[in-house]
Amino acid sequence: MAADDTKHDLPDLLQGIALADLPDGGKLLGHCGGDQVLVVRRGTEIFAVDAHCTHYGGPLADGLVVNNTVRCPWHHACFDLRTGEALRAPAFRGLARWWVEQRDGRVFVVGKRKRMEPAPGGKASGADSEKIVIVGGGAAGFAAADKLRREGYQGSLTLLSNDEAPPIDRPNLSKDYLAGKAPEDWIPLRSHDFYSRNGIDLRLATDVLGIEAAARQVVLADGNRIPYDRLLLATGAEPVHPTIPGSNQPHVLTLRSLADCRAIIERARSARRAVVLGASFLGLEVAAALRARNVEVNVVAPDKRPLGRVLGAQMGDFIRALHEEHGVAFHLEDTVAGIDKTSVVLASGGILAADFVVAGIGVRPRTELAERAGLAVDRGVVVDAFLETTVPGIFAAGDIARWPDPRSDESIRVEHWVSAEMQGSAAAVNMLGRREQFVTVPFFWTQHYDVPINYVGHARQWDEIVIDGEINARDCLVRFKCKGRVLAIASIFRDTENLEAELQMERESAK
Repeated sequence: MAADDTKHDLPDLLQGIALADLPDGGKLLGHCGGDQVLVVRRGTEIFAVDAHCTHYGGPLADGLVVNNTVRCPWHHACFDLRTGEALRAPAFRGLARWWVEQRDGRVFVVGKRKRMEPAPGGKASGADSEKIVIVGGGAAGFAAADKLRREGYQGSLTLLSNDEAPPIDRPNLSKDYLAGKAPEDWIPLRSHDFYSRNGIDLRLATDVLGIEAAARQVVLADGNRIPYDRLLLATGAEPVHPTIPGSNQPHVLTLRSLADCRAIIERARSARRAVVLGASFLGLEVAAALRARNVEVNVVAPDKRPLGRVLGAQMGDFIRALHEEHGVAFHLEDTVAGIDKTSVVLASGGILAADFVVAGIGVRPRTELAERAGLAVDRGVVVDAFLETTVPGIFAAGDIARWPDPRSDESIRVEHWVSAEMQGSAAAVNMLGRREQFVTVPFFWTQHYDVPINYVGHARQWDEIVIDGEINARDCLVRFKCKGRVLAIASIFRDTENLEAELQMERESAK
């Protein structure tokens, strides 16, 4: 919204608003100069903060106020209203704040506060001689490094990544960036100078060969050794590559890294037809992005319906119809028998023309390093409630971590971007000795054309699905239940209710 529109449509907070218009726990959107400002009342305190989430600009006026925090309706970031601090992923930058005055029963927003930087040696500083090493430059690794410095850790901090790019906003690779709707400067999670300014020794294109747990050293592929006092493994996952005949050709691609995304974009510039293997979230997001580039797309998958095992039959049918409305052709309950330079041969006997192929058939956790180090591995790296592995001083977070879930009374592993970031942050404070159990409820979002789907909780299986609203009308809340208990909720344009469901699950986990 332009500044002029803001002034005409919203109350001028410099001129003040009546205190009676702001009930306890209420929020009000206004403007101060050219800035949109959210005003929130909590008891006798009144806060004024930037009205937009620092992640993707979500409207915080539509969010949820919980105690002295506000949560973003889009992707569930959380901010401290008193300090503006970003408390929870996927946001890492805090909110701007404004001064507030009360006079004669009115509330005035009188000017922007100066942004406060964390003081050196702040909340939980470690000794200068301490050494923390993080293996993995994805969501969990970056979030841990960021959290350590924001908590005031002053020791040595090394972030090792086998990627050539610094930590990136990976969800965008299969969404707006791949579709050509987002500039490349949206992709890095932080600028290059962030790491040097914060004393983070970021080493890219660096392979880790092994871990010497007894000596507390990380062994690099070039033979160098890096000592550590505490170690975080955040090695993430890697795409499953198809093993069918012809799948080793250069026009058969996967999507995980920025380099992978650039390769798909380059192919799409001149291609007319593509085949996507797999009706996964990633595969379908790729299909939508390629349609935005006017590439014909065929999706081949063995499933009866896309995403049915995660979202149920009705939601799966809706997603299929949505993609078909945009020109995607599905070949379900079928597989690929072979790939040649210009086509894909189906097991059913059909032949699909293909200038290139994208495989979205899943990922596998990178647990080999943990296994070689002698850590317990069971369909992921086994960690306790504090995200510490079976070897003291070594923690794990993100796609590789299998942790005890308090809501299901079983150990789970999820491959969600926001959950990985939250685990990285939680591991960071536990490496500093805080001993805080990880009880955060898993959350993810997926985007298909103009339809976002938010999912909170974890439902490996269910015996009942309860739908509030209409899926086909793109206005619904879908509850996945087992033995009468809600395990997860998916929603379309029910953002506040999704946030409320998350809050309820958090309270259940805390009991």
